[in-house]
Amino acid sequence: MVKGSNYKKMTAKEAEKEIAFYGDHGYVSRMITEDDIRTIRKERTGRFGSERLGCVFFGEGGFVCSQCVSDMAFSQKSQAAKLEFSGKSAYFVLATYMEVEGKPCVLESVKKFDGNLFIDFGEGNSVQDLGEYYEKTYKDVLTGAFNRRFYEEKLRLYPLDGGIAMIDVDDFKIYNDLFGHNVGDAVLCAVAEALKEHVRNNDFLIRYGGDEFLLVLRRREKEEFVAEMKKIVQKMRDVAVKGFETIKISVSVGAVWGKGERAEEIVGRADEFMYRAKKTKDLLVAEDDEGKLSASAEKQLVLIVDDSEINRVILKEILRGEYEIIEAASGEECVNALKKYGTKVSVVLLDIIMPGMNGFDVLEYMTYNQLLSEIPVVAISGDETGETVRRAYEAGVSDYINRPFDARVVYRRVKNTVKVYFEQKRLISSVTREMREKEEATNALISLFGELVEFRNDFGGNHVKNIGKITELLLERLVTKTQKYNLSERDIFLISTASALHDVGKFAVKEEIVNKPEKLTDAEFEEMKKHTIYGAQVISGAKNFRNRRLMEYAYEICRWHHERYDGKGYPDGLSGEEIPISAQVTGVGDAYDALVSERVYKKAVSHEQAIEKILRGECGAFNPVLLECLSEISEDLKKL
Repeated sequence: MVKGSNYKKMTAKEAEKEIAFYGDHGYVSRMITEDDIRTIRKERTGRFGSERLGCVFFGEGGFVCSQCVSDMAFSQKSQAAKLEFSGKSAYFVLATYMEVEGKPCVLESVKKFDGNLFIDFGEGNSVQDLGEYYEKTYKDVLTGAFNRRFYEEKLRLYPLDGGIAMIDVDDFKIYNDLFGHNVGDAVLCAVAEALKEHVRNNDFLIRYGGDEFLLVLRRREKEEFVAEMKKIVQKMRDVAVKGFETIKISVSVGAVWGKGERAEEIVGRADEFMYRAKKTKDLLVAEDDEGKLSASAEKQLVLIVDDSEINRVILKEILRGEYEIIEAASGEECVNALKKYGTKVSVVLLDIIMPGMNGFDVLEYMTYNQLLSEIPVVAISGDETGETVRRAYEAGVSDYINRPFDARVVYRRVKNTVKVYFEQKRLISSVTREMREKEEATNALISLFGELVEFRNDFGGNHVKNIGKITELLLERLVTKTQKYNLSERDIFLISTASALHDVGKFAVKEEIVNKPEKLTDAEFEEMKKHTIYGAQVISGAKNFRNRRLMEYAYEICRWHHERYDGKGYPDGLSGEEIPISAQVTGVGDAYDALVSERVYKKAVSHEQAIEKILRGECGAFNPVLLECLSEISEDLKKL
């Protein structure tokens, strides 16, 4: 940026020649007036009116930048420049303050880079293609959609004309729990690929959360947008997961069309509507012209299970006005229906006393397959002894209906049961979302701090990201091989998050030692080893940190990730299972990534060479079970 009072003063004709000059050199230019600057500021703060200026990417869709160079140049009567990205395309933006016919203006010029553009992180570090860097920063590795960071940094404050849909994959937790994370990942990828078919040049598909996508369809009329959302809900029912064709995917969608509102305002409403849609699942809930909810509502599904046809007919007659009814004449038919419809079923009316597979057998099946926590059951029986009722409640039913049926009692109990379950799940989802957002914020801060350490150490920022992913992969494999360490999904998340801080103690080591290209002296190496102790001291000082378990893992990792299974590591010479599993796993991940990464003091080796070196013990002795895990995730490591 060049500041000062040496700006140009020119006539309108001279300004036209200036614009033509930049045009001759491949720039697209425009003259921005003082009124235009006011409009830009209103757009950035969300206080825009009917007139919109737009951003610098003519025809590219663009964003309202938090750092607008034209605004900078105007405010400081200077020249300002920056690089901006749209996808893998890089643009040079130049803004020059001047006075035209005595009025303050900014000449804004934009040029697209047609060739490759690189960033050099400094001597001894790799030169990286900026387009690739942009992709790594703003793309979700699993699905190829944009990530949450892209939304927060590039889209959240942008005023939109068009539609935003919050899309939640129904029953995603069940896929993960029953089939494993690999199948859960496959479901997410299948959903993302189906959604990408609706994305045009100026649209965005964003993986907003674990099982949530944000679909931004710009420049759509409202009717077109809503129609497209209905197609998406229908289309998802036919999406297949390779190798798991029995999985029936569905989505709950909250859709809002906006004009001139900031994205975050529209997203907030879409999110609320999505949670309304989850009440039924496989549903679109959209906002009508008056800001009210309009659901493409399919009736909630009630499964009536009774071996008596007359009982099924009576119950169906009581409920069919408000619910869609499916019937099962036996426990076996009920199980088949549950396999087919899953948690699309809102409530099961279950006869307890049936020949063959009775009601208790069905409840046992639902409990074993984790369906009872998702689908409420109202038991049916004519047994008046009380024993059946007691056993039914102990088995997990939500309510009980006696025969003969009282229509008003049946209707009210079914309605109340569905309502209570929905509200319970809504509250759980709300609390889970809030916890996840806090954890994401914590994760982001920890990763950022870890990256600062790595940049200070001239390692680049990828080491921290890689360690987290390698640690996660190793832990997920470990829990399939042994229950010895009693690790939950939350433990895996916390350990992989805390791994970002493994080298935080290097801040206390002299930079000339950390970044020395030659071999360290014995004294220097002894000082370098102290980074484990320094890091543990830093973590110990964070006494007021809210997530105590995360800090416990961080302490273990910082202090002991250089310990080795044979007791020949440092700083405390721990051996075997004296070393916390969090530190053991991080140590393996650190060794692998250090081998395949270039450093100021060494060249990188290939993936195959790195695996071989670790298995041969060239990086010290590691837990044999972890070495098995490392070999088994080898193909996944290649993708990092």
